[in-house]
Amino acid sequence: MVGKLVENAWDEKRGKKLKDFLDLMNNPFKLPHEYMRRAIELAKRGNTAPNPMVGAVLVKADKTIAEGFHSYAGGPHAEVVALRKAGKKAKGADLYVNLEPCCHQGRTPPCTDAIIKSGVSKVYIGMKDPNKLVNGKGIRRLKAAGIKVSVGLWKEHCEKLNEGFVKVMKTGLPFVTMKTAISLDGKIATRTGNSQWISGTESRNFVHELRNQNSAILIGTNTILKDNPLLTCRLKKKGGRHPTRIILDRENKIPLKAKVFSNSKKQRVIYVAGSKLSLQRKKILVAKNIEIINGKTNKSGFDLKHLMKHLVKKDLTSVLIEGGGEINNSALKAGIVDKIYIFISPILIGGKQAPGLIGGLGVSKIVKALSLKNMKVTEMGEDLMVEAEPCSAE
Repeated sequence: MVGKLVENAWDEKRGKKLKDFLDLMNNPFKLPHEYMRRAIELAKRGNTAPNPMVGAVLVKADKTIAEGFHSYAGGPHAEVVALRKAGKKAKGADLYVNLEPCCHQGRTPPCTDAIIKSGVSKVYIGMKDPNKLVNGKGIRRLKAAGIKVSVGLWKEHCEKLNEGFVKVMKTGLPFVTMKTAISLDGKIATRTGNSQWISGTESRNFVHELRNQNSAILIGTNTILKDNPLLTCRLKKKGGRHPTRIILDRENKIPLKAKVFSNSKKQRVIYVAGSKLSLQRKKILVAKNIEIINGKTNKSGFDLKHLMKHLVKKDLTSVLIEGGGEINNSALKAGIVDKIYIFISPILIGGKQAPGLIGGLGVSKIVKALSLKNMKVTEMGEDLMVEAEPCSAE
């Protein structure tokens, strides 16, 4: 029971300290999940979209002899990087990798071939690769070569690491996260539209971590007109990645001098235009190196599910929504949201005209309300962060 609690809480500061202590008491050597945890840590260093993040650790006689991670799409895979570093020392070693090694020729040769050639004796795999080109074939090839294979070590953590990739492989849609900050009475802004800043510093820092983790960030017209955000990733530590900015503008009225259009040659911008986009406006956008999508619409606005399919074709596997109540309402009604982060600030705004978390008409009866699951509440400075998943999420 204690071991289970410790394993589930490894990424919490207190849980991690307790787990490390128990590990030291029970085993002077690192346990298998410690090496998988290290593989996950390494994997996070890569900027690999649309590829999955993968890390690899080679262990021999209870000592790490080499490590590697997939740095970028098209670059050498984690297993190959680690094997190259280890050289002849890889023979007889154990390999820990968070995702099933590939067995097909893509932009790089099959990793299974390199593993077999190296003489590795056992491979610990966090999860199967949901890609139809692999999906168990890599495991079978390793076993056929006489290599021992263990699958499922820290599976839950490995799946969470690449939840965007997994969602795309299974559904053809990106993993969508909805983020918003509200007052204790559920308002996202005052009646005049002022919202800076409802949440505290720690909450805003966490949002930049979310931006760093996602391929794209989506925002609507009203939020741009009221807040004029940059939508960049500003982490205290170096190495943050700016997500692609997705701008929804059904009426094509966002000023072309808005900050979201700035620095578009370094930070990708995709403009989702309404049907009446003028030729002159289009020319200006193209000159700014901005990609244009002619958005498909329905009764409530843009067809967001159709848009998500389009974004996957542009190699965007995860999307962070930072819009207002109307965008939140449209996204939830479309059933595209996989995870929700709500930052609750200890303030009261009040007012019938102050906008709330979800726009639109709302439900007519409580039984029609959207239920949430897997809810977690975390203190974030003076704020509370609620993390949950819609029960309708695919």
